[in-house]
Amino acid sequence: MIPKIILGKGPHATRRTIGYLFGKGRANEHTDPHLVASWNDFAPDPGRSPHRNRKDVEDQLAAQLDQPVKMLGDKAPKYTVWHCPVRAAPEDPVLTDTQWADIACRIVAAAGIAPDGDEEACRWVAVRHADDHIHIAATLVRQDGRRPKRDHDIRAVQREARQIEIDYGLRRLKPGDGTAAKRPTSKEHFKAKRLGQDATSREILRLRVRRALAAATTETEFFTLLEATGVTVRLKLGPSGDALGCNFALPGDTNDKGEPVFYAGSTLAGDLSLPQIRQRLTTTTPEPVAVRPGNPWHQASAATERIPHHLTHSNDEVAQGQLAALGGALDLLPLTAPSSVRAELERAAIVFERATRSRTRADHDNARVLHRSVQAIWKGPAQHGDGAGLAMLLDVSLTAVAYAMHWHRTRQNVQQQAAAEQTLIHLQTSYAQIAVPVLTNLSSRAPSPQTKRRYAHYLHQAAPEHAERILTDPAWDALATVLAEAETAGHNPTTILDQALSRRTLDDAHSPARALTWRIRRLGERHAPGPRAEAARVRGITQRPNHAVQPAAATPPPPPQPAQRRCSRPRGQLGSEQVQRLLPTEAVRPTPGLRPMRLVRGDQDTPAAAPGSAGTRDGPPGPSSHTAGQRWRCRSRTPRTGCPGPGCRISPSPTC
Repeated sequence: MIPKIILGKGPHATRRTIGYLFGKGRANEHTDPHLVASWNDFAPDPGRSPHRNRKDVEDQLAAQLDQPVKMLGDKAPKYTVWHCPVRAAPEDPVLTDTQWADIACRIVAAAGIAPDGDEEACRWVAVRHADDHIHIAATLVRQDGRRPKRDHDIRAVQREARQIEIDYGLRRLKPGDGTAAKRPTSKEHFKAKRLGQDATSREILRLRVRRALAAATTETEFFTLLEATGVTVRLKLGPSGDALGCNFALPGDTNDKGEPVFYAGSTLAGDLSLPQIRQRLTTTTPEPVAVRPGNPWHQASAATERIPHHLTHSNDEVAQGQLAALGGALDLLPLTAPSSVRAELERAAIVFERATRSRTRADHDNARVLHRSVQAIWKGPAQHGDGAGLAMLLDVSLTAVAYAMHWHRTRQNVQQQAAAEQTLIHLQTSYAQIAVPVLTNLSSRAPSPQTKRRYAHYLHQAAPEHAERILTDPAWDALATVLAEAETAGHNPTTILDQALSRRTLDDAHSPARALTWRIRRLGERHAPGPRAEAARVRGITQRPNHAVQPAAATPPPPPQPAQRRCSRPRGQLGSEQVQRLLPTEAVRPTPGLRPMRLVRGDQDTPAAAPGSAGTRDGPPGPSSHTAGQRWRCRSRTPRTGCPGPGCRISPSPTC
């Protein structure tokens, strides 16, 4: 049930309202207009007075309603008429006149027009001229000459309407928080239909302004983009000449005088006023953040993938800023998408617009990377022409929107939650149309069964809890293809698989293989790490306690160096074989009888324990007649715990 409050002013406001309610309507839509309730239950009814002229009865009814207003003379308020249409949903049952009368009494009581038991309240009538709605008309002067106390009457009426829906079993609407964009009026709908437009001018302007705001980096660029899309901008200037506000108009949308119909930015949406636009552009300027050169689809996907973390771990201001950035990304995506999914993506952006605003103030500063990368996509969408970039961005957007729905639910933002839920439906439809051809193409290039078995072995080791789901997923062949492509590019498949799994959990993934496919596709196109970087990564892992390391299968170990030569590998870098030998379970035991020294296992120097520490003891030199004060280097490729001994070569090294 939707109530809407309209105020009327002027000396003939009451008569004009009564004439409309009992007339034929603008499109002859009024049928059988008649009273269902009034302030005294016996007001004259123009619809039920067959023996009198209808116009005369309308005049009489308007005069009785206006009597308290006329008593005040020039002290009467500016707005004298309170008009509230109350409409039921099309699927609701048809209510009787008695039921509508009860609803009208509850509405005027909630609004403060006629509280229960107040005999000196305002005069009002309820007119029904259709099955699905009534009109309540009241004058805004009480019968005792005072003004009615109708503070926040819009919220009070909406609150009462939600309770009426429960009591009468009607369709239950979502209570709002006052941040929704203004809905088009019936006049705007009629005008759009007359002009042959699918949407009203207000809705078209809102979408164009939001897109320009998402694509612009400066205020000048914002207005330039609007003019390029045919939007007329009129600035409201203050006495100093500074712009205080801005109004927007569409070409061809004129009033009866032929003048453009301008809409203030704040009436299009709460976050489209000029101060809000300036704040958004200021906090998303490119100077404070440097986006590394790379594929913007990958950068946008990575930034969107971090939104769930912000929604669950950051404060509400940061989370709201992330949702606003996601809304801007969805606004621009239809402009870069294929024509087959453009309409569905546009519907998703329009619906999600409601989820980008709440009572929480948005902090846009933490969403700069997503803004910059989406703007780069809009300026050059040619990359990933096969649709993989759009598919991976839609994949992470589905998860982000699902988290947005949960975030709004926990904060009781029911309208925003419903908007996010509806957005998921549109995004899923678009994702299916984009992702299926890309995954089919990847599956057709799957590697050999032997390679797939090797990848399956890696998968069982890296993610045993998800391995069976991934291997039975229809997207497993596509995942194997991107793993093979990454390996061909120089990546270690086990390493890149670990990185993809560490991005985010797969517990809530509808298709874990598909999610990993996009992550590895994104990671695989990065520069492959060199041997030094890979060895440093492995060394960092081995330094963690109780961490076992598997040998890297894709990168073969370097050939063994001659025993008498020192390795050219930089100091501190390990090969895979050396890493295995340095596991905690294979620690070297100090040799009795030797002074502190450095033991070299292959190519790596490992400092021995300090004198007097646990596991060492000072004693006489061993059988090799070591010189006192010298330190010794073991160059054995296969050192033994009984060093020095058979197979060990110990030689003095004063520089060690």
